[in-house]
Amino acid sequence: MDHLSNLDASFLHFETPETPMHVGSLILLELPEGYKGDYYEDVKAMIGNRMHLATVLTRKLAQMPFELAEPVWIDDDDIDLDYHVRSLTLRRPGTMQQLEQLIARLHSTLLDRSRPLWEMYVIEGLEDGRVAFYSKAHHSGVDGKAGTEIAKVLYDISPKMREVPAPRRRAGGGKGYQLGVAELLQAAVSNTAQQYRKLAELLPTAARAFTTAGNVLASQRTAQGERPLTLGLAPKTIFNDSITNQRSFTTMSLPFDEMKALGKRVGGTVNTIVMAMASGGLNRFLKQRDLLPKEALIAAVPVSLRSADDDSMNNQVSMVRVDLATDLADPVERFKAIHASSEAGKAVVRELKPVLGVDMPMTGSPWLMTSLASLYGRSNLAKRLPPMANVLISNVPGPQVQLYVAGAKMVSFYPVSIPYHGSALNITVQSYAGSLDFGLTACRRILSQEESYELIEHMRAALQDIARLPGQEITAAAAAPSQDKPAKAGATADAAPAAAKKAARKPRAATPAKKAAATARKPAVKKQREATEQAS
Repeated sequence: MDHLSNLDASFLHFETPETPMHVGSLILLELPEGYKGDYYEDVKAMIGNRMHLATVLTRKLAQMPFELAEPVWIDDDDIDLDYHVRSLTLRRPGTMQQLEQLIARLHSTLLDRSRPLWEMYVIEGLEDGRVAFYSKAHHSGVDGKAGTEIAKVLYDISPKMREVPAPRRRAGGGKGYQLGVAELLQAAVSNTAQQYRKLAELLPTAARAFTTAGNVLASQRTAQGERPLTLGLAPKTIFNDSITNQRSFTTMSLPFDEMKALGKRVGGTVNTIVMAMASGGLNRFLKQRDLLPKEALIAAVPVSLRSADDDSMNNQVSMVRVDLATDLADPVERFKAIHASSEAGKAVVRELKPVLGVDMPMTGSPWLMTSLASLYGRSNLAKRLPPMANVLISNVPGPQVQLYVAGAKMVSFYPVSIPYHGSALNITVQSYAGSLDFGLTACRRILSQEESYELIEHMRAALQDIARLPGQEITAAAAAPSQDKPAKAGATADAAPAAAKKAARKPRAATPAKKAAATARKPAVKKQREATEQAS
């Protein structure tokens, strides 16, 4: 058995019927030319043959008696593959909008805690002939980085599916169903003792880390008249409210290399560009409704604590608050403020990394945290209390090689994430094979499906503003709408930047766009390919 950490378990305890705590992805696939088989059966057979390679697919939860301690993961030797891998077909005509609405509904339902906490769907019927693959897994067992490790296990780097070794028979197979009360209590006591020992060993390191972090904070003091880097409470917005379980979801893709070059030109990073797009998009969206606060919006941004060689299937993440500077009219000053705030937050996290995420012994935390989560949602405290942040923005590094699922080529890899009470909008971005894929997940009562399309177009317009910042001119590809999916902006996928500017003022058409003009470059370095094969 394997004990959940405090952070992993918190995603279970904070889950309510209104706030499912699973993360997911929507993948668009191109079937091989002349394919005549049953793709759903191919995918199910592939997963069945490989699921033993990913721990998250073969384990389930076992609760502690009386919820005195965090639950544990145990092996499940009786997995119903037909339950976990399902087939769906879109109704005609099968537009991208229909697919996004379907993903929003699938993402709103809770996972069955009596089974391994994951589900996958093969979705056919898209009008352009592509196939969609949607998967979701509970956040208690996997964070964004660990999710990319699952991709390395389940997916291939060529159309030919690789052979994998057969699973080894586990010693004491099926024991997970026979865990007794005494055994669970003994494990809980042993885990608590280990937590206290690690905490004591960490005290000298913690003292040094807090001292260094304090020095970093002191060095971030700004001169009189300059914008402060220290942030107070966030202003009230429509997103700071209690939510329902209904979701809206929409997507967008942009070329990664062009975004990286743009960030370098204007003095930032890809992460800064993403947050500046969100800042400009939210500014326009709220201003049109006369709902933009005078104070600057604040984003909650997850920061990974995981080392480069760590592929464990758990959560290793902290959170920083970033100034979105929506109160600044000058786009140059706004971009500088966002970048400075982001870098300042990451600098503090780097110094506190040795102590962040450390397990703290806490008897009875499951029932206490579950009760608090239910109270927070039902009492409407999310709307009454001052918010710490207005929106969640996450940037997940994904695989940079071309991947295939059961022989079908992966074209796009959109993240589907978690809104919560008080943060009804989640903007998550994932890089994949030369593309930067956006997924906007929100509570449908607060941000409807049509409004999410509108916000996406405002973010495109904000990218145009960033492209006009002082410096050399960028190529049209970085500012034009993505070619990886049907356009919803009344402009075709190969439209010029001028058409992209109009996208924020025009509803997107339902006609499909051309396929991507150029696929992501295959890795030229042999070491990168060998490293990927070794990870898989």
